[in-house]
Amino acid sequence: MSEGHWIVNTVIAGHPVDFNMDTLVTMWAAMLFLLVVSFIATRNLSIFPSKLQYVFESVLGYFKNLTDSMIGRDGKKHFPLIASLFLFIVTANLMGQLPWKIMELKSGELASPTNDINLTAGLAIIVLVYYVATGIMKKGARFFFKGFGISDIIEFLVEILDMFTRPLTLALRLFGNILAGEILVGTLLGLFAFGAFPAMLFEVMVACIQALVFTMLTVVYIASAINDEG
Repeated sequence: MSEGHWIVNTVIAGHPVDFNMDTLVTMWAAMLFLLVVSFIATRNLSIFPSKLQYVFESVLGYFKNLTDSMIGRDGKKHFPLIASLFLFIVTANLMGQLPWKIMELKSGELASPTNDINLTAGLAIIVLVYYVATGIMKKGARFFFKGFGISDIIEFLVEILDMFTRPLTLALRLFGNILAGEILVGTLLGLFAFGAFPAMLFEVMVACIQALVFTMLTVVYIASAINDEG
């Protein structure tokens, strides 16, 4: 169960800044893990793939087909972001199931980096900036303005509001589900150890589903930003 964050205070350019070091440590651990596993999986590529190569090819193939079907011929341009988002988020989510509690910290504890709203909000802002920039490059000013009538102005204001709520819902959904799952598992472990095992298996499924939901919604947002309708 989360006991707060391991916060480090420092001063940058004369301004006090706080860092959630537990989030930074586990975030970089997730990225390092992906780099190492990706290197191993692609070091000796073969037409008769190893199990690790097969897993990577299956995951990447799924998202390649997803982007092609939902975005169209421009799907391959956005595939690297989509695949990277899923691989990072699912890895970060699953890190909460590791026995981090054996590492004693003065404050806080190590857990999934995605149980920190700062990280999930950062991911959501990346998605927001990316799909808005993609829409502008594809449609220009037409991405925001379809005309100059009253109905068009109202639609423009609604679209701006929607742009702010989309990253908010992405961030809150991922953060809330991962944090709630870790609290549940931690509580059950405190009551009876063996009873927490089914909950941990359930949280593994939730971790994968939430990564998939975040990624698929990102694909939907990008597709809506560059399609030619409206």
